[in-house]
Amino acid sequence: MATERRAERVTWLRRLFRSSEGATAIEFAILAIPFLIIVFATFETFIAFTGEQLVANAVDNMGRRIRTGQITFNMGRTTDMKEIDFRREFCRQISIMVACSQTEAAKPSKLWIDLQQVTNFSDIPTSIPLKATNGGKGHDLDTDKLKFTPGGAGKINMFRAYYRWPITTDLVRPYISNLQPEGASKGSEFLIVATSAFQNENYP
Repeated sequence: MATERRAERVTWLRRLFRSSEGATAIEFAILAIPFLIIVFATFETFIAFTGEQLVANAVDNMGRRIRTGQITFNMGRTTDMKEIDFRREFCRQISIMVACSQTEAAKPSKLWIDLQQVTNFSDIPTSIPLKATNGGKGHDLDTDKLKFTPGGAGKINMFRAYYRWPITTDLVRPYISNLQPEGASKGSEFLIVATSAFQNENYP
């Protein structure tokens, strides 16, 4: 009897190890989380890249209009734009996909514009103005250093747009984000930057 019971136990264990019932569900449960992380990261990266292209295209388009005199500043012309009008027009060009609220032109929170005249191309800053946050553990955009002082005909201008892109579904990007606002334990936004430098035409 003992030998028969022992044989039954061995047979039962063999059937247990050979059984594949539920294996697919277990494998899916193990692989689903990393798979979804990759899917969400890919999706958000694609959307963010599209947003970067929209901001870059808007900088090129608005920069061309400044260079050719289609947009002027404080010249007493119908083409003159104030800063708020300029920001509103920039928002209009990126609002296809990039969020730009109705109050963004008057009180920026996501979109920041740095448009200033420089004497020479060599005077154009090569770094992004940042300030330390959270006791030096992170950094954020220093908006106090941004200017709106465009030059007129024949002048050299540096035009740079910054957009604070919110991180939503990507679980990896917060740890490699280039912005960490004060009080945040990790990055919550990704800074999109587009730059154009040009000399205005000698328009009449």
